[in-house]
Amino acid sequence: MSPTSETAKGGRRLVIVESPAKAKTIKGYLGPGYIVEASVGHIRDLPNGAAEVPEKYTGEVRRLGVDVDHDFQPIYVVNADKRAQVKKLKDLLKESDELFLATDEDREGEAIAWHLQEVLKPKIPVKRMVFHEITKDAIRAAVANPRQLNQKLVDAQETRRILDRLYGYEVSPVLWKKVMPRLSAGRVQSVATRLVVERERERIAFRSAEYWDLTGTFSPVSGFAPAGGAPSGRAGDASDPSSLLARLQTVDGRRVAQGRDFDSLGRLKSANTLQLDEANARALAAALENTRFSVRSVESKPYRRSPYAPFRTTTLQQEASRKLGFGAKATMQVAQKLYENGYITYMRTDSTTLSGTAVAAARAQVTQLYGADYLPPQPRTYAGKVKNAQEAHEAIRPSGDRFRTPAETGLTGDQFRLYELIWKRTVASQMKDATGNSVTVKIGGTASDGRDVEFTASGKTITFHGFLKAYVEGADDPNAELDDRERRLPQVSEGDALTAEEITADGHATKPPARYTEASLVKELEEREIGRPSTYASIIGTILDRGYVFKKGTALVPSFLSFAVVNLLEKHFGRLVDYDFTAKMEDDLDRIARGEAQSVPWLKRFYFGEAAPDSGFAPGHTGAAAEAGNGDGDHLGGLKELVTDLGAIDAREVSSFPVGDGIVLRVGRYGPYIERGEKDAEGHQRADIPTDMAPDELTVALAEELLAEPSGDRELGTDPGTGHEIVAKKGRYGPYVTEVLPEGTPKTGKNAVKPRTASLFKSMSLDTVTLDDALKLMSLPRVVGTDAEGVEITAQNGRYGPYLKKGTDSRSLQSEDQLFTITLEEALAIYAQPKQRGRAAAKPPLKELGEDPVSGKPVVVKDGRFGPYVTDGETNATLRSGDSVETITQERGFELLAEKRAKAPAKKTAKKAPAKSAAKKTAAKKAPAKKTAAAKKTAAKKTAAAKTASTAPATATKAAAAKKATAASNGAGADG
Repeated sequence: MSPTSETAKGGRRLVIVESPAKAKTIKGYLGPGYIVEASVGHIRDLPNGAAEVPEKYTGEVRRLGVDVDHDFQPIYVVNADKRAQVKKLKDLLKESDELFLATDEDREGEAIAWHLQEVLKPKIPVKRMVFHEITKDAIRAAVANPRQLNQKLVDAQETRRILDRLYGYEVSPVLWKKVMPRLSAGRVQSVATRLVVERERERIAFRSAEYWDLTGTFSPVSGFAPAGGAPSGRAGDASDPSSLLARLQTVDGRRVAQGRDFDSLGRLKSANTLQLDEANARALAAALENTRFSVRSVESKPYRRSPYAPFRTTTLQQEASRKLGFGAKATMQVAQKLYENGYITYMRTDSTTLSGTAVAAARAQVTQLYGADYLPPQPRTYAGKVKNAQEAHEAIRPSGDRFRTPAETGLTGDQFRLYELIWKRTVASQMKDATGNSVTVKIGGTASDGRDVEFTASGKTITFHGFLKAYVEGADDPNAELDDRERRLPQVSEGDALTAEEITADGHATKPPARYTEASLVKELEEREIGRPSTYASIIGTILDRGYVFKKGTALVPSFLSFAVVNLLEKHFGRLVDYDFTAKMEDDLDRIARGEAQSVPWLKRFYFGEAAPDSGFAPGHTGAAAEAGNGDGDHLGGLKELVTDLGAIDAREVSSFPVGDGIVLRVGRYGPYIERGEKDAEGHQRADIPTDMAPDELTVALAEELLAEPSGDRELGTDPGTGHEIVAKKGRYGPYVTEVLPEGTPKTGKNAVKPRTASLFKSMSLDTVTLDDALKLMSLPRVVGTDAEGVEITAQNGRYGPYLKKGTDSRSLQSEDQLFTITLEEALAIYAQPKQRGRAAAKPPLKELGEDPVSGKPVVVKDGRFGPYVTDGETNATLRSGDSVETITQERGFELLAEKRAKAPAKKTAKKAPAKSAAKKTAAKKAPAKKTAAAKKTAAKKTAAAKTASTAPATATKAAAAKKATAASNGAGADG
């Protein structure tokens, strides 16, 4: 029986989901009798500031939003922007006979369903409706088979939320006091930032080593015919190459050093390894010119590669980054749209399991597209390797009991590309192994100086491609060889004579460890079991938005600010950013979710450091929370004690880092800078550091250059008109000139005098600007003259460049120099032209990046009103902090466009009501002021209601004031 016919007998049902897009899709499958409405995400949460907390709560409860003294009771408030939606849901509930809570089937979805039930207080039957794909059959099956709310999942999510609130709201204020205002700390974001910082520290400490080796091109001696048969009598293959490339492996039995043989300081790890320098390598190459070589051994092994498991959240993010150039956030945004529109199953999952239906669909497509030879006799199963995987979900796959091919979906752009990736991976997971052979050939000879040398060549041939026909996984290392890459060698046998066509000496240098990309950071977090995979995209987004990390190409580069933050956390909150400790916390939280441990005792131990024998933890287990110390392992107190005693934290020390030669990098309230010597002391030097400089680029030599640049306080002379000294300075927003007012000049109050100031033109520099230049700059705006009607025309320099102004009419000028040279006649000629409407003529591109893989159109970097941006003619994306026109790569440009496309289009503002309606409202306002008895009664009711509502969250005005004074409003502890 269909849901529609059931509801005809059973009355009207209200189904609540999270998003309007999902509601629209599900409504189409359920039909009449069902009202499908969205909660639009969470409808209530912990307060974002003291102003949102009801008046009855005071003290610490008001600050934290959690009553730590009464079993960590959370204070939940309905979000201000959700009150209208809550009212709408309550109105719909009044007209319904049954309520279905159809939020996502994970901890967060379960929590949203619980909050809905708590806020709506339904008096009708409530059922939990769960599904992992939005298809007609899945939705109808979910209606027919509801369950009850899973309180364990709710408790687990609530514990995580409280923990993250306590961590963020207690540790973040420490950062404000000791490093910089408006910073945030979080249980996972701080650890993720530490990972990126530690990798940069490794790069800073790294010392490169130079090493040389030899590469030889060898071919069988005359008479050897690969296609017809070798002298050894073994048959060859017509597709075999005629020569092979081999690298020098040993000299007199000692292995020749390669990059992996050196440590981070450029030293050999083993004394038995031979390091060749350029002279020795070239001498050896010369000594091998007339050497006779032969094959010493041929080792052949079978090659077999099994398919990759279907996608889960993290592997999808990694592959989308490698193959499509998507960031983790963009990947999840596109996947969300595919899920809500019924194309894929739920995209937040730790599971690699496929349902029987999905396996059957994948196997059917293997047979249809590749033939029965590619189908294994038994379906493949994949064991979940992720701890505490939410096995209720499937892996991410195309939805339905028959997979639509990408061409059948009608999708375009980023959605098509991501769906295709998921579809290929799913189909490939049910195909046969790839098989072949791997071969290692060792070639030996004796140099003219008597040294014995051995070269090695390795090859791989694939005799049956199996799943590689459908899908090949990418690699984080751009130089890595992919699984489907063959390296064919000539058919040779042991003892075959070879001729060296060419032997070259090659120089190499060891490279510092690669910076994390979004893909490799996600992989690292998952391998360390830190956080939950479903939150990684928001974590990476947070550390980028907070300025802890910025991007250069696809690499994640830590800012100098993040060095100061991590330094403080490591020294004074060591356990909180310890990788093992964070993973243990995750284990504890999962034990709570499984009902093996209790939430309140665990939170007590974490926050107060109290022992809690009734917690459910194993005997002798002190709990990870009790170890949240200062890094030396001797502190068994809780978080509250750690953040209370801050006397030991030296703000200057945690933000200072030696560069060398007496130069120190400091992170100040307005950004990083370097200095030598103490402030106000003789010989003191100071220089600002560019905000987009990677920390490993700051060498002693570069620091010396920056300190040698003009300080920005260059005296230019005295203004003959006023007698005031004129100086040129280097400011936060660029170089400028200003006058020095006499001592005693009032700086505040009614009689305050502000010094004249002007920014330098783009064509000017601090070390060349003159007194005349400065006086001219400070004379702006300049009166050009008046028009025929006596209206004054001025030349001014503004935020968007030089322009003319006549009354309210402004016209742009072509260059800054025109501000001083333009005549009245020229100005009148400009005003005589019709004012240009719309955009000005397009400027030429600053850089070309190549063809966009999505739109197929050329991508260029342009200079816009708000700075440089990338565009393919359809989508525009502004360059971020850390990006520059000079350094932006093709991949980074494509990534910025992909992220912009993934965002939903901006909502259009509502059209103004017609004048007629406005007139009616005005007329209504002017109606006689007399009130009827009924009206007076209604007004009295409203007054009483207003008094009753005095305990509700404070007004927006109070909220705005309180946000300035509370830590909460800065997003502390935003760990997703």
